[in-house]
Amino acid sequence: MSKENATVVGRHLVMAGKLIDTDPELAYEHAQAAVRRAGRVDVVREAAGLTAYQTGRYAEALRELRTVRRLNGSSEHLPIMADCERGLERPERAIALAATEEASTLDATGRTELALVVSGARVDLGEFEAALAVLDQIPAADATGDLALRVLQAKASVLEAAGRTEEAAAILADVDPRALAAALGTSLDEDVVVYDLTEDAVEIDDEADADDEADSDDQDDSDDEADGTSTTTTAVEPADETDAAASGTENDEETK
Repeated sequence: MSKENATVVGRHLVMAGKLIDTDPELAYEHAQAAVRRAGRVDVVREAAGLTAYQTGRYAEALRELRTVRRLNGSSEHLPIMADCERGLERPERAIALAATEEASTLDATGRTELALVVSGARVDLGEFEAALAVLDQIPAADATGDLALRVLQAKASVLEAAGRTEEAAAILADVDPRALAAALGTSLDEDVVVYDLTEDAVEIDDEADADDEADSDDQDDSDDEADGTSTTTTAVEPADETDAAASGTENDEETK
């Protein structure tokens, strides 16, 4: 690549990395722009594969990550490739990937990630006990911090799917919800608007009662005027003759 082309490609890759979690579709577009300029570079195809995966383009992601593996010989993305097989509704292939020699080359984090995918594939097949067995076989040293919380969530999900809801709840009973949300990449800080329909109904009833009272008062005043009586106990003298004349005119109109 020319220096100018390398600069443009680098900028697209930086933007793809920055946006992949917040705006994966735009990140995918940046990765595709980089591919058009440098399609034979492994990090470019890696960005294309990861952004395709993040946007649910599983077949495309699988193809790109296979290309990366051919270019650099690394199997670090094997868990994502297995999850792409799940996304394509081929859980058996996901399980088969975990049994390859390549899987043994993964580090502790990679092995745990792959185990999570395989457990999910077992659930896809309705094999709940096998799914739990996969998670139970993860060494404690391989799953620490956020990854350990994800393993607990995975166990709870398997139990939930198997109808063992009480056991599922017990697993997460002592887990901090915010820490779990952070580990799963979700948030508990979103504003939630709660509409109290009962309170609204009471307010509507109160308004209706107030309107009824107002109508009743108006009706009483009209009846008093018709009977020649007034609900006002204090008479106000006109300030001058003009006001008196105006007052008399109004009284004549009311009488009519």
